[in-house]
Amino acid sequence: MATIVAATWIGSISVFLWGTLALLTKLSGGKIPEFQLMAMTFGIAFLLMCIRWFGAGHSGVKYLRQPPLAWCVGVGGLFGYHFAYFKAMTLAPAVEVSLLAYLWPLLIVLLSSFLPGESLRKQHIVGAILALFGCWLLIGMNADGFAAGNLDGYLVAFSCALIWSSYSVLSRVVKSVPTDAVGWFCGVTAALALLCHLVWETTVWPTGWVQWAGVLGLGLGPVGIAFFTWDYGVKHGNIQLLGTLAYSAPLISTVLLIVAGYAEATSAVIAASVLIVLGSLVAGRAKGKPVAEP
Repeated sequence: MATIVAATWIGSISVFLWGTLALLTKLSGGKIPEFQLMAMTFGIAFLLMCIRWFGAGHSGVKYLRQPPLAWCVGVGGLFGYHFAYFKAMTLAPAVEVSLLAYLWPLLIVLLSSFLPGESLRKQHIVGAILALFGCWLLIGMNADGFAAGNLDGYLVAFSCALIWSSYSVLSRVVKSVPTDAVGWFCGVTAALALLCHLVWETTVWPTGWVQWAGVLGLGLGPVGIAFFTWDYGVKHGNIQLLGTLAYSAPLISTVLLIVAGYAEATSAVIAASVLIVLGSLVAGRAKGKPVAEP
C-alpha cells in the first residue's frame, strides 16, 4: 500500500508540471509552429533521459527491447494525442477543443475499472464529475458554444481524450515496461513531429533568451519529467485518483498566469477552484480493495 501511495504522489508531479504548460508556452513566444515546438520539446525530453542513462553508466539501448504492444501504446499515446490535438485546433475553436479534449481524466477513471485488481467506486465517479464541471467552468469562460459546422473538429478533439486515457490505462497493462523506455518513446515522437514539421510547416526559431528558456522549460517539465512521472504513477499508483487530480492542471495553469500578470482572478476561477478541490477530496476518500504489488 505504501508503494501505491508513493507512486500516486510521484504521478501527481505530472499534474503540477502540466499546469505550467500555458505559462511556459507564453514565455516561448507562442509563434513557433506546433510540430516544430513538439519536435524540440520531445527532443529535450529524450536528451534528459539520455543524461540519466549516461549517469547510470550505459547508453539506454537495452530499453529499446520492448514488446510491440508497449511501443504502440507509448508512441501512439504521445504522438497520437498531440497530432490529434493540433489537428482539432485547425478544425474547431480552441476553447471547445480544450473542453472536449479534457474529458480524458474522466475517461481514465471509467476505463481503469476494467483493469485487473481495480474497482470503480461511487466516490471516483462523483469526484471526477465535480472536477470535470470545475474544469469546464474554467476553460469555458470564453466559449461561444458548440456549433454543428465544427463537428469534425469536435470528433477529433474527443479522440484526443480517448487516445490519452487509453494510453494511461493501457500503460498499466504493460507495467513491467520500465519508465526509462518512455525516453525512447519521446525520441521517436520527436522524430515523427520533425517529419510533420518539415512537410507542413515553416521553421520559426525562438528570439531572445526568454523564449529559449520557455522552450527549454517545456522540454524539461510538462513534456519531459511530467511524462516520466505520469508513466510511473499510472503503472504503480492509484490511477482513479490520478485521473481526478489531473483536473487540477488547468487550475494551476490559470493561477500561474494570474500571478505572472497574464490573466485576472474572477468568480469563475474561484468557483472552478472549489469544484476541482472538492472533486479531488471526494475521489481521494474512495477506498478500494488493497492490491498486492508483484
